[in-house]
Amino acid sequence: MTTLSTPTEPGAVLEYRLTAVDRCDSCGAQAYIAAEVNGSELLFCAHHGRKYEEKLRSIATSWHDETARLAE
Repeated sequence: MTTLSTPTEPGAVLEYRLTAVDRCDSCGAQAYIAAEVNGSELLFCAHHGRKYEEKLRSIATSWHDETARLAE
């Protein structure tokens, strides 16, 4: 079963758990997306999260998306 933390309603409040010290595994920018794959957590900035989302969502056991923070 996949657990998704993406809000289903506009304006839904997420539990923010990623901080400025959490960095994208691809480029080192601030991470806003965390995906759990094969028991390991992968962190991505908004750009790389969107780039890999389609492939990762099918194998991730969880997907935590805090990109809504960028619009605040």
